[in-house]
Amino acid sequence: MTKIIVLEAFGVLLAWLVAGFAIWKWGPGTRFRSVRCPETRKRADVLAVQTESEFGCLRVIDIAGCSLISGPSIGCPKTCIARL
Repeated sequence: MTKIIVLEAFGVLLAWLVAGFAIWKWGPGTRFRSVRCPETRKRADVLAVQTESEFGCLRVIDIAGCSLISGPSIGCPKTCIARL
């Protein structure tokens, strides 16, 4: 009987760990994305800041970095957000 309780507790703990990892991995935050830049017509790797807009739906709200622009500040109008 105690083995069954221990296995059930371990299963619940494992399920919580998997759910937490999935939220951390694919949830809100900064993620690298690839997009075609509307101004230069070149493929760019951007660091997109995502937030949860609705339940289960992520929306990009800002661009924190771009492979086409060197330096820490982004000096473009960020029209590529619509393509993410």
